[in-house]
Amino acid sequence: MLDVRRLRILQHLAAYGTVAATADALHLTAPAVSQHLAALQKEAGTPVVEKHGRTLRLTAAGELLVAHTEVILAELAAAESGLAAMKGGRRGTVRISAFASAARTLVPPLFERLNGAATDPAPDSGTGAARDLSLRLSVQEPDEALDELHKRSTDLALVHSYTVLPRSVPAAWEQTVLMEEPVLLALHPDRAGREGLTAGQPADLSRLAHLPWLTPGPETSCYEMIQRACGAAGFVPDIRASSSDFSVLTALAAADAGAVLVPRMALPDHTAPLSLHPLVRPVSRTVFTVSRAGTGKHPDLRAVLDLLHETATALDDRTADRPR
Repeated sequence: MLDVRRLRILQHLAAYGTVAATADALHLTAPAVSQHLAALQKEAGTPVVEKHGRTLRLTAAGELLVAHTEVILAELAAAESGLAAMKGGRRGTVRISAFASAARTLVPPLFERLNGAATDPAPDSGTGAARDLSLRLSVQEPDEALDELHKRSTDLALVHSYTVLPRSVPAAWEQTVLMEEPVLLALHPDRAGREGLTAGQPADLSRLAHLPWLTPGPETSCYEMIQRACGAAGFVPDIRASSSDFSVLTALAAADAGAVLVPRMALPDHTAPLSLHPLVRPVSRTVFTVSRAGTGKHPDLRAVLDLLHETATALDDRTADRPR
């Protein structure tokens, strides 16, 4: 009989890569992790890990067990979610990992709503489901957020993908699309005028290859999006400035330092004096949440997902007058 606790340790080893990191994540000692792995190997009747230099790696049998363990843990999570729903939820903590512009625009209203629910003495009025629920937020790039979800270090990943840069997510994980938004070209109005563009007029990137460009850092998927969009237009952008903060890039564009492609939600509240343009060959960004299989129906996580959807809908309505 295979021990589920030991299967969970093997799954963590696959996610964290080393015995030491696995031990830290599970609040065990490294020798205890090694003992559990040795016992699991006896239960399986075949090696599940093998030495690779100074580390361990999974054998084919180990990988098979991890794949089945993901299914088992998902079913256990679904059972826990169902029990919590029957009991009205445990009103605990939901850990969120979100990319920067989502953390700036979508998450603060969530804190506000939850804080209001916690202090509102009135009977349940829609926010009561969130009463006594708290949040923990970490700001991370989508790939990092998904890795944290895989490691079970977060409960909900708030991520994005682009039409020119799809994002791979395990099929068993639960996804909820919050919004889709256009990527816009931002220029100083004078530069836009010199390029023959009026505010809101679609821009053809193939005619703008000569411009200096402002991009996020190469470690971000937004940087890769710009590279691909410009590449599809037939050129490699001449990058004059790099920052992973879009408010910096738009400030530089407003100073006529160059052109920037920016998702609509990443625009700061005050964008003057920028001239914003959709693209002749549209590029859009999908913002969505990802949670581990079986967890999406837990009342705590369900409350957060519902509030995020309301916030995203309201944000989309407020920005509807911007170019699409």
